[in-house]
Amino acid sequence: MTKGFASTTDMAEKAITFSEIGPDLYAFTAEGDPNSAVIVGEDGCIVFDAQATPAMAGKVIERVRAVTDQPIKYVVLSHYHAVRVLGASAYDAQGIVASQETHRLIEERGQQDWDSEFGRFPRLFQDAESIPGLTWPTLTFEGEMSIYLGKREVRLLQLGAGHTSGDIVAWVPDAEVMFSGDLIEYHSACYCGDAYLRDWPSTLNEIREFNPKAIAPGRGAALTGLDTTREAIAMTRDFVGSLYGAAELAVAKGRPLKDTMAACREVMDPKFSSFAIYEHCLPFNVSRAFDEASGIEDPVIWTAERDREMWAALQGG
Repeated sequence: MTKGFASTTDMAEKAITFSEIGPDLYAFTAEGDPNSAVIVGEDGCIVFDAQATPAMAGKVIERVRAVTDQPIKYVVLSHYHAVRVLGASAYDAQGIVASQETHRLIEERGQQDWDSEFGRFPRLFQDAESIPGLTWPTLTFEGEMSIYLGKREVRLLQLGAGHTSGDIVAWVPDAEVMFSGDLIEYHSACYCGDAYLRDWPSTLNEIREFNPKAIAPGRGAALTGLDTTREAIAMTRDFVGSLYGAAELAVAKGRPLKDTMAACREVMDPKFSSFAIYEHCLPFNVSRAFDEASGIEDPVIWTAERDREMWAALQGG
């Protein structure tokens, strides 16, 4: 049976949850849709990941205004994907912060990614006409930087590649809370189409070393308590490792992409098929795992045309 392309048939509105995961720290989650988060300090706040359109960012702003009247000083982008960044203009922030590598990736593939993601998941682009153009970071860094909201320090860290080569996390030391972006998912499939699958597990190990008391993941419910945060890190590591391990073995045996897809399903379906956006992600994930196991170090740029061709080859019945 032919499956609907990516998430084009997923038009059901998701229930939003806005929960406090530490003192003046909030996770904006929506049943497996992309998450945002809010860090409130003495003289301002940070929104971590912007949503896909200004209209959808407005839903985050509504929640912010319910808990603080402090200005939104910064929008921090965990990585370059369109569903995370194109809503940034709604916040009227004094700075849009990302890694230097994320800025480079926007230059290299930002428009193609926008076109690709809009075609895959139209529901996430509510009022797409309100997007003024690509989101460009106004403040970039390499390695680590700190933002101070009064006395509250927010450390922005590049801990390693994973979901993309430009991923950053935010760590709030006074509360021991981590904002991970898509490096960690919870009962939601990891999207690995632009991933560095061999590096991702070691980056997760770096996050685990912080022993976060709470995590705002990229997708899925907010995570509170050490047992839950460690479970989510382990679950993400298992997802990434199962994918790459199955693909690597298939490539070593000389199997083509279609057979590699079947081999990955055999390993992954029993554990992860119930996860949000699993069927959407799987062919993109297998394609990237196949490429990386074949020696293609950097992800091939996804375009709307390439998306459709790959989907027809792997999910087309």
